[in-house]
Amino acid sequence: MTRHSRGNGRPSGRPAGDPAADTTGHVRHIGHLRGLRSAGSLGDTGSAGVTGSGGGAGSAGDTEGAGGVECAGPGGTPETELLWGEPVTAGQLAAAEGGYARCDPDERLLWERLSVFEGAFGRDAVREVCASGTLPSSRVGEVLDRLAPLALLPVDDLFDGEEDVPRYWMPLPMRAVGARRLTERGDRWAVVLHHRRWCAGLARRAADRWQSGRQLDARDLALRELPDLAAAMDPTTAPLSPSAEAGTAVEIAVSLWFLWVACGRVAEGRTRLRHALALHPGPPPARALWLAAHLELEAGRPEDADPLLARAWAAAVRDGDDRCLGLLAQLRGSTALHQGRTRAAAAEFREALALTAEPPDFGPGREPAWAGLALALARTDPEAAQEALDRLPLERAGRRAWAGRDLWADAWAHHARAELLAWDGERGRAAEHARRALRGHLTLGSAAGASCAAELLAELRIATGRPVSAAHLLGAVDVLRTSVFGEEYRPAASGLTARKRSERALRETLGEEELRRAREEGASLGLFALAEEP
Repeated sequence: MTRHSRGNGRPSGRPAGDPAADTTGHVRHIGHLRGLRSAGSLGDTGSAGVTGSGGGAGSAGDTEGAGGVECAGPGGTPETELLWGEPVTAGQLAAAEGGYARCDPDERLLWERLSVFEGAFGRDAVREVCASGTLPSSRVGEVLDRLAPLALLPVDDLFDGEEDVPRYWMPLPMRAVGARRLTERGDRWAVVLHHRRWCAGLARRAADRWQSGRQLDARDLALRELPDLAAAMDPTTAPLSPSAEAGTAVEIAVSLWFLWVACGRVAEGRTRLRHALALHPGPPPARALWLAAHLELEAGRPEDADPLLARAWAAAVRDGDDRCLGLLAQLRGSTALHQGRTRAAAAEFREALALTAEPPDFGPGREPAWAGLALALARTDPEAAQEALDRLPLERAGRRAWAGRDLWADAWAHHARAELLAWDGERGRAAEHARRALRGHLTLGSAAGASCAAELLAELRIATGRPVSAAHLLGAVDVLRTSVFGEEYRPAASGLTARKRSERALRETLGEEELRRAREEGASLGLFALAEEP
């Protein structure tokens, strides 16, 4: 049996939230499959990995819908075909067909309905998605227990602290058989709709965890379930028409705002939201437009965020969404700060604080607004900036006792403290706060935040006589930014100015050749390793 590893379902050696993680952020630890014995038929299914989500839960009605491509063997007969992007042999499909034939009617029915899941699933998800009048919820559990040894692989992808309940994954040959039979039965679209409603609830549950302070749990839940969430965010796989399910797709994308904005998956969130909004039949919701503007800013395109901000404000007024008005004020503050307009940024953050209740039911709360205000005032009014930072503990004291820390706000608050301490000449303490900001952003997975913190830390390393360490950081930042955002990314105005100062100082201290070598070494080490250096 493959050894099960407890944790967050991440590859060993890759810290949580690494922006370089794969598109699903999901790792499967597979146990033993019993039943369905066939020479050479199942030996490969245990290592198939997570399928891509491009097909969607609504696109796999048969093997052709799953992207089937046959490859002829020496005898001219098809030997393999691609299902959901993975090769599956004819022997594996035959073994799956044989296993399906040996099941009783209830097991066959559940087998078919389980084929709509893109990733791993638990018992509650099975009851919610697969129950019907023919197979009531009260009987789903016992049928699943009988079917699991025959057609499913056990999965250990629980987070630390989660209840130890069974989770499963359906190997691709079994899924192909189930998808084809589900379509033939005529039940596919009903089950797909149940799956989409389950995904919408799942996204809301992840968002609630973020709002309550369980931010790492929220991120890990969203990443673990991302294969299914991604399928539900694609309106083109809807049973009736793309526009019929565009609202659900937009709802899920907006609920996962934290995954795109704070956890570094900007490009993915931008693509998915734009796709869903393009098919939305009515006026876009205000919060969807807010998120679209936020993602443009995070991608380094503040000029593209401005018209979306105006549309979002009009939509919020139209819908009477006072919470969205507070979100928009905070985002206008972030946009002004990115552009170097610190006075305008401070005014917007103050307005956001006046409009934002604590704790809010959606989006960034008051703590990120206080941290943003401190950043806006750090260079022009250090005393007012310190007063803003002093409000953060008071905000936390007013939250519910069970609520955790706002790790995203904490990271930006450390950045602001580093700016203030550097201004006061306490460069050693400033460097430690900059390093804490870097580690906080890396923990969540924010490439934009980590890059800003690393460049600030590099400037402080130069000031404290550690130019090689500074060059390492700049080399690692360049690799991260390019890999996540591409060559066209434009950092914040203050970051550009600081970067030019650092580059000039390093060239004077190290010379061009030594600077080039040090940057290459930093690019090889990466920010995760450099963030651990004291």
